[in-house]
Amino acid sequence: MSRAKSTLEQWRIVQAVVDFGGYAQAAEKLSKSQSSLNHAVAKLQHQLGINLLEVKGRKAYLTEQGEVLLRRSRHLTQSVDELEQLASNLGQGWEPNLTIARELIYPMETLVQALKAFLPQSRGTRVTIIDSVITGTHELINNKQADIAICTTPPKGHISEPLCEAKFELVCHPDHPLAQVGYIEDDKQLAQHLQIVIKDTATNTANDIGWLKAEQRWTVSNFYEAKTILASNIGFCWIPNFVVQQELASKQLIRLRLRGSSQRKIIMNLLVPDRDNQGPASKLLESLILQQHNESKI
Repeated sequence: MSRAKSTLEQWRIVQAVVDFGGYAQAAEKLSKSQSSLNHAVAKLQHQLGINLLEVKGRKAYLTEQGEVLLRRSRHLTQSVDELEQLASNLGQGWEPNLTIARELIYPMETLVQALKAFLPQSRGTRVTIIDSVITGTHELINNKQADIAICTTPPKGHISEPLCEAKFELVCHPDHPLAQVGYIEDDKQLAQHLQIVIKDTATNTANDIGWLKAEQRWTVSNFYEAKTILASNIGFCWIPNFVVQQELASKQLIRLRLRGSSQRKIIMNLLVPDRDNQGPASKLLESLILQQHNESKI
């Protein structure tokens, strides 16, 4: 294996000379002697067989070749800095990866705001978001496959923190037969029509989201697929209001009025499946998610 002709320290010195405008300024910033910097750059140029810098007056300027090599060197030194920072983070117990289980009825936009605040402090932690439904979320929690979970009713044996209410609307296309009815008096009227439901994501279950008394049901993976079907004047669906706000405002979909139950509400909860082994990155992200909801209450 051939040995490198240059060192990271040499490239860092060249970068400093360019960034600070000369050898004297770089020497002051790096707390080194000017002669040592001159020697390091001269040795690097000799090793490479190419001139990187030329001095005009008291200022050092990059040559054309130097510009190309310096640009590449910055990627190299940054990668090493990140690698060393990652090693330090891991040594301090900072998690390299975090997994979030998000119940589909929790607004992604709200989670993104917390992740946006997390990013500058994340130290390179990779985040995976798993969209889950009903017992699929419970499965991830019980198997400790998620560091943080946002769910409805938590599984037995787990403590959770209430976040917000998820509000469901009963909706259909404005030309659907149900839309022509004033108040829907009881479940029997709904049961005569096709219902769109969301499939549970658990491995071993056949549960689905919603009221399930309709004789005919189509099952899909998420609410956006359900909206596409509803837009074709097929079926009805209980759907989170944040998912259909735009369609309701433009009257592409309409609310159905079911006597005694025109809107349904479910409490969303924040849960850490393995609290005893929770790491600092998970604790930070948990606090930022909670902060999103505390700020919205002010």
